[in-house]
Amino acid sequence: MPLFGSLVPLAAALFLLLIVIAYAIRILREYERGVVFTLGRFTGVKGPGLILLLPYVQQMVRVDLRTRVLDVPSQDVISHDNVSVRVSAVIYFRVIDAEKSTIQVEDFMMATSQLAQTTLRSVLGKHDLDEMLAERDRLNEDIQKILDVQTDAWGIKVATVEIKHVDINESMIRAIARQAEAERERRAKVINAEGEQQAAAKLLEAAEILAKRPQAMQLRYLSTLNVIAAEKSSTIIFPFPMEIADMLAAKTKGSSS
Repeated sequence: MPLFGSLVPLAAALFLLLIVIAYAIRILREYERGVVFTLGRFTGVKGPGLILLLPYVQQMVRVDLRTRVLDVPSQDVISHDNVSVRVSAVIYFRVIDAEKSTIQVEDFMMATSQLAQTTLRSVLGKHDLDEMLAERDRLNEDIQKILDVQTDAWGIKVATVEIKHVDINESMIRAIARQAEAERERRAKVINAEGEQQAAAKLLEAAEILAKRPQAMQLRYLSTLNVIAAEKSSTIIFPFPMEIADMLAAKTKGSSS
């Protein structure tokens, strides 16, 4: 009994020592940092590896430094040309300053998410629908720069912003289809007109060349007859020279006077 009674305090002391050691030892992974507070005051950032803390005197907050993916839910946006669309995006960011991300903001994930939604609506609302559909890279860069500047005070680095979907209603889809069809028709008419213009220029050039040598026109007539004869057609159309028509018209006026 006396021996057993003397072991009880020793066992209690060992038990308390194990508890103290359990609370004092912390192990941080390579991608983790520990923000240490001593009696509520910030005293430093530690890690990675083995960390020793004073139980009940020091507390530590773990901060993950790996890149995080934040899915921004669909936002209702009215574009600069008054078109209602729903836009969703994804943001890649990471903590670069564990102290700021713990002390300066209560929940940096929630804060970044809310700021991303607000910035997404604000930036896209300044652009037309065509720019949202055709210039996503520039819009992604603009949003990323704004978020990166505003989250710098929280110790957060926004690496990439990607707009995933731009959803528009059915009526607007039909309107865009009609616009695209009209644009194709316009291009076809312009190309046709340019072709007519070039053809007219070439015909004028050919006429000027033929006018210098009247014999060249006769050769052109014979060449045309040769082509018609090769087609074995029963009808042959022979061009009537306009000079003869003008001459006959002048003689007719002279005889009538």
